[in-house]
Amino acid sequence: MKYPIGIQTFENIRNDGYVYVDKTAMIYKLVSEGQVYFLSRPRRFGKSLLLSTLHAYFEGHKELFEGLAIAELEKDWVTYPVFYFDFNGQDFKTKGELKDCINSQLCDYEEVYGRKTYNRTIGTRFKALIKAAYEKTGQKAVVLIDEYDKPMLDAFDSPLEEKNRETLKGFYSVLKAADKYLRFIFLTGVTKFSQVSVFSGLNMLEDISMVPAYDGLCGITEQELHDIFSGSIREMAEEMGCTEEEAKAHLKKEYDGYHFSEKMLDVYNPFSVLNALKNKKTSSYWFTTGTPEYLIKLLERNNVQLTDITKEQRTKEEFADYKATVEEPLPMIYQSGYLTIKGYDRELDAYTLDIPNNEVRKGFLNMVAAGYLKNEKYKNDIEAAKMCLLLKKGDTEGFIVKMKAFLGSIPYSSHPSVKKMPAMEKHFQYTIYLIMRLMGCYGEALVEKEYGYGRADMVMLLKDHIYIFEYKLNGKADEALKQIDDRGYAEAYAEDERQLHKVGIVFSSRTKSISDWKEI
Repeated sequence: MKYPIGIQTFENIRNDGYVYVDKTAMIYKLVSEGQVYFLSRPRRFGKSLLLSTLHAYFEGHKELFEGLAIAELEKDWVTYPVFYFDFNGQDFKTKGELKDCINSQLCDYEEVYGRKTYNRTIGTRFKALIKAAYEKTGQKAVVLIDEYDKPMLDAFDSPLEEKNRETLKGFYSVLKAADKYLRFIFLTGVTKFSQVSVFSGLNMLEDISMVPAYDGLCGITEQELHDIFSGSIREMAEEMGCTEEEAKAHLKKEYDGYHFSEKMLDVYNPFSVLNALKNKKTSSYWFTTGTPEYLIKLLERNNVQLTDITKEQRTKEEFADYKATVEEPLPMIYQSGYLTIKGYDRELDAYTLDIPNNEVRKGFLNMVAAGYLKNEKYKNDIEAAKMCLLLKKGDTEGFIVKMKAFLGSIPYSSHPSVKKMPAMEKHFQYTIYLIMRLMGCYGEALVEKEYGYGRADMVMLLKDHIYIFEYKLNGKADEALKQIDDRGYAEAYAEDERQLHKVGIVFSSRTKSISDWKEI
């Protein structure tokens, strides 16, 4: 099997024998039922391939679709003039770069449809081109725009951001003015900007980012993974020395977990899955390709705490749109792929968000923890792995020693003043939350696990051991253990054959470390 890693052109994939996950039935549904669409998905999730497929379809390349679902659905195969604008390959941090990029692409199309379309502004040139294409071919035009928001994201938090936004707004507003000459419009991007952004001139766009029928339009669904890549999974299992079911479970834990609507369809990260199957091993393929600078800036400036984001139910409006006039990190974090939908309450029409999978958990929490604790980026992950290894061996005392050493390595400047006890308590809670969530990359970690009479601070479910942790600030370990018993946290594991450990841990606001602990 040839894996199309880094290949985003539909024609190349089909002609050169690469595996293609057939999305053409959904594409036919799109083009048959509507005309103007927007889709938001994280980076490297297949948006460019989707537009390339649409490009080939609207240019009438019937031969490329032989054997695919759309070959049985489409009967006419009309050829339309297609305008494809790609903002993927350039950096828009320099003044004039965006206009040069658009000018270059307009010039290419002016060669096809006539230099007579040239006017002074990019908006009027584009409008004239669309009309000229219609007059020359007798068919309405198709406009496909890949990563429409990249010029704004590249210039995020700089004077150029507003300039780029206004340039794009003037360019995209043409699509509404030239409506009678257009057959189909599709824009993709990471974020959906609203209000004073480019979308204020494109209010006719149908946003399908959270429409259940198109959850699997980009990415690889679990059914597609098991049906199309069964042989690859078998080879991977042989290389890993495990069963096929264990290999499937491993892939699921590492790369699954994305949900784009209340339907909760499991969608895997395609870039990471294809790399894992090709190399026959899992790794942080997607995350190591780079964290966007705009997200790092947003997190640093807003002191985001994941506990505040993942505990509360959210309305769609809180995370689906990024408002350019409001400094709100949540939509950016969600739309960039670092959070996803993990639950939906139909009665309240509210969503629960959390980190999608192990790959993102490890990379994202490392980044967040390093910023919050002011230490080295990968130190937290390494220490979490060592702590989890000690628990896997049943060495609770070794775990406590390692935890003390970790807490002692945190720079003093990152701790709030001892005089501010509420802030101190929240600081310790968040510090432990971050390290325990990182430990969850190496074993099943349930942070603030709900039971009948309360929430356990932390439960670790390992192969041979179960740990129930309860934490106190400036208290006694016996008080923490009493809470475990009084609230019946251990009752759920009464029939479990694994060794059960109940551990009470006390943190001192004075020493900034563990002052007491006890295990029963």
